[in-house]
Amino acid sequence: MNTLSFSQACENNKQPILEVITPYLTQVDEVLEVGSGTGQHAVHFASNLPHLTWQTSDRLENHTGITARLNEAQLSNVLPPLNLNVNAKWPVTNAKAIFSANTTHIMHWPEVVAFFNGVGQVLKANGYFILYGPFNFCGEYTCDSNQAFDQKLKSQNEGMGLRDFVDLEELAQANGLMFVEKHDMPANNFILVWQKTIDLIQGEL
Repeated sequence: MNTLSFSQACENNKQPILEVITPYLTQVDEVLEVGSGTGQHAVHFASNLPHLTWQTSDRLENHTGITARLNEAQLSNVLPPLNLNVNAKWPVTNAKAIFSANTTHIMHWPEVVAFFNGVGQVLKANGYFILYGPFNFCGEYTCDSNQAFDQKLKSQNEGMGLRDFVDLEELAQANGLMFVEKHDMPANNFILVWQKTIDLIQGEL
């Protein structure tokens, strides 16, 4: 019997995240998750939000673990993972909402840029982009533990590290995303929410 991939951090934060994201997802029937990891978030959110379909995605090497968890959960509203590499053409052409957790500090900066470009291309007008994780603000760490975490990431790979909200907001604006709200979360994490604006051509039709 195979042991499922497991993240204690996911287990700890899944309910607080659910409580914050639920109001943003009441009017949509499908969500694309970018970087589903162990699949723990997907299973928890989909089981508590039965009105929507949760589309998992990740790099191909993580699909086995996600699929195993989905097979165990047997939820009809969670779809098998798509092979989504932010640097390549995305396997979806539109998404009504996009969620991602703990991804931007693992990605190298060019991948973060590609990530936001992809969101801007596939997220439908008025759809929400919900991003969870540890972030810096105006070049400052929010706590000592986040600074230590950032240093640990960079010691493992110099391309990784906590991203600053100012830089992410610049990418968001360049991709037609309007900042909505920041939510303070447990363990010195945050949820950042953007909404896709209607572009000028669409607005004139």
